[in-house]
Amino acid sequence: MGRAERRRRMRIVRRKLGALVLPRVAPPVLGLLARSWRYETFGQENWDSSYARPGMLVTIWHGRMVLAMPVGAGKGLSVLVSPSDDGKLLLPLLTRFGYEWVSGSSNKNPTRAVREMQDRLRAGGRIVITPDGPRGPRHGANPGTAWLARATGFPILPVGFATDDAWRLKSWDRFTIPKRRARVVVSYTEPIEVKSDASDEELAAVTEEMKRRMVAAEEEAFRHLGVAPDW
Repeated sequence: MGRAERRRRMRIVRRKLGALVLPRVAPPVLGLLARSWRYETFGQENWDSSYARPGMLVTIWHGRMVLAMPVGAGKGLSVLVSPSDDGKLLLPLLTRFGYEWVSGSSNKNPTRAVREMQDRLRAGGRIVITPDGPRGPRHGANPGTAWLARATGFPILPVGFATDDAWRLKSWDRFTIPKRRARVVVSYTEPIEVKSDASDEELAAVTEEMKRRMVAAEEEAFRHLGVAPDW
C-alpha cells in the first residue's frame, strides 16, 4: 500500500471517529471553553447598523467559525454549511449555540442553497457565509456573496477574528480553537452595499474589497493582541 493510499484511509478513519465522538463531546467542551474567553470588539457600530436592517450577509473565514460561534449565539443567524461529512460535524456545535443552517455549497449544485438563502433574507433572515469554505484556498472567495447582496439589496458585513492563544489544526484553513482564558478580538468592518444593477465586473470588485477588509480587520486585531497573524 502506497503512502497516498495510507493517508486516504487514515482520513476516512478520522472522519468516522469524528462522526461518532464529536457530536457528543465537542458541544459541552466548547461551551465550557467559550465561557472563559475574553472578548474585545472593534466596530460595534457597524454590526448595529447592519443588524438593524431587515436582512444582512455576514462573512467570516472558515477557520474562524469556533471564535465566531459565541458572538452570534441566539441572534437569529443562519450559517451556510457544506453538505460534506466535514460540514455535518459542525451541526451539533451550531445547535449548541442556537444557530440555524442552510445546507449547500458554492461549488456543487448551489441552486437550492441560493434559493433558500434568498428566501430567508427576504423574510428578515441574517446569513453567515464562509467565502473560502468548504475546501479553500484559504482567504479565497467567489462572487456568490456579492451576487446575493445584489439580488436582495442587503449589505455584506465582513468580519475578522483573532486570538492570542489557540490550538490550530493542520488543515488548509488552520482551523482555530482558542484555549482556556484566551483573548479574542472580533472586528466588524464597514458594511458593503451592492447596487441592484451591479455588473459582473463590479461584483468581482466587491468580492475583492470584502476579502481585503476581512484580512485587514484580522491584521489589526492581531496587532492589538501583540501577536503575529497565523497565516
